[in-house]
Amino acid sequence: MTVSSKSERDFATTPERVVFVIDDDVAVRETLSSLFRSIGLRVELFGSTREFAQIKMPDAASCLVLDVRLPGLSGLDFQTELAKGEIRIPIIFMTGHGDIPMSVQAMKAGAVDFLTKPFRDQEMLDAVVRALERDQNRRESEKGIVEIRVRLESLTAREREVMGFVVDGLMNKQIAPKLGVTEITVKVHRVNMMRKMKARSVVDLVGMADSLGIRRQKIG
Repeated sequence: MTVSSKSERDFATTPERVVFVIDDDVAVRETLSSLFRSIGLRVELFGSTREFAQIKMPDAASCLVLDVRLPGLSGLDFQTELAKGEIRIPIIFMTGHGDIPMSVQAMKAGAVDFLTKPFRDQEMLDAVVRALERDQNRRESEKGIVEIRVRLESLTAREREVMGFVVDGLMNKQIAPKLGVTEITVKVHRVNMMRKMKARSVVDLVGMADSLGIRRQKIG
């Protein structure tokens, strides 16, 4: 198979990414394994959802290629179980017996794609690329939020108060009487707070507060 997509070629130089395949058909599993390995992906194969449920998820961008009809728990039911367990792995469904209601259910629940067998190799690769990019973006976003929270926790109580007023749009001279301090004292706290938060501007600071889901007036 010739790989022509730039995003597919880039996988060879990116950190390890993992594709999990769950299908009770050995031939399908092996075919997909060869396909994904051809663009430099790590592949893990499972014959049932029960086997997959026993593993420890890797700390790497990953996605799940999941057959709809499986022994035991079906693919759609497993999607529901993963959501309940807050396991946010992007899912690509595949089936030889799909119908519109089934595909609608899967997509509404967040599936990346719903492919009907037999599908073209490129269709599957495109879906996997999208799924891995989605998971990578989610991981980077969550990592960024953790870093911002660590910065917030490094602030003193007074700096947190100042931050609350700053993101609420108040100027130093407006903050000073609220805290019962001088304007120059507010300025000092504000400089220290901005440095610790690594905020380049008030807009940047507001974005950080919003990313944490914090109501501005309650930061302090």
